[in-house]
Amino acid sequence: MALDAQEMAMTLVRTPTLDIDCTITGSEDGLPAILLPGFPYGARDYDAVAPILAAEGWRVVVPSLRGHGATRFLRDDTPRSGQQAALGQDLIDLMDALAIPRAVVGGYDWGGRAACIVAALHPERVAGLVTGTGYNIRDIAGSARPGLPAQELRHWYQWYFHTERGAAAMRDTPADVNLLLWQMWSPDWNFSDAEFLETAADWTNPDYAAVVIQSYRHRHRAAAGDPAYDAMEAALAAQPLITVPTVVLHGESDGVSPPEQSEDCQRHFTGPFAREVIPAVGHCIPREAPEVFAAAVRVFGSGA
Repeated sequence: MALDAQEMAMTLVRTPTLDIDCTITGSEDGLPAILLPGFPYGARDYDAVAPILAAEGWRVVVPSLRGHGATRFLRDDTPRSGQQAALGQDLIDLMDALAIPRAVVGGYDWGGRAACIVAALHPERVAGLVTGTGYNIRDIAGSARPGLPAQELRHWYQWYFHTERGAAAMRDTPADVNLLLWQMWSPDWNFSDAEFLETAADWTNPDYAAVVIQSYRHRHRAAAGDPAYDAMEAALAAQPLITVPTVVLHGESDGVSPPEQSEDCQRHFTGPFAREVIPAVGHCIPREAPEVFAAAVRVFGSGA
């Protein structure tokens, strides 16, 4: 049965690898927009964005990423990988399972990475791309090159996750670590205890710690990837250009990825391109500036 503009359906969508926990808002025949959360957040990221777009006729799909919420692996023997190719393939599998041939895809952090990967490798599936902080495909081959000391400091959590101490923290007390990251990465966002606890429920997924730790170790070549994604990782190693129309959003007060990091990102994009720096907004753009995020999706309203 078709949903009215403001109705919401929560469902599990089966793909070859996962049962993906999805919230779908809007009409079934609306323009499809798939909006993907980042780390260390969750599907509640788009609670304010989805109703705006649904009221305008969009069909908005917000999945919980692997290891988050009620999303579950179908097999016990599937590696609990959070590598970038796995995230990208999950998005393609979700589109196939929902019979969505082409959509506007948007996200930031892990979600922005998945969106960029699909836009780069399967441009025929993407009507428009909204990506937080720019080009999010990791240069894993170049990960051994040190960054500027200030950026290495901002990435302290990644080095922490390379240790068994950090892995234990994500397994036993993920909310303690993630609360600090929320505070550091979005210094102008006065989120409530209730907002934080609603998302913290997503981190009780039994695979959460394993997926997070593998993700951050793999990107620095400190953990093996799932062989099922070797071909895609090889394609991503070439740092492929993104040809689809793109809007880059960057929070001016982002505490982990300052806006200067995306100043030259247009070199990775060959299609129509726009970049907006959002004042007094940090890393979690859809929560901190939902109207801006919705407006960026709206740019592609005639192309999906």
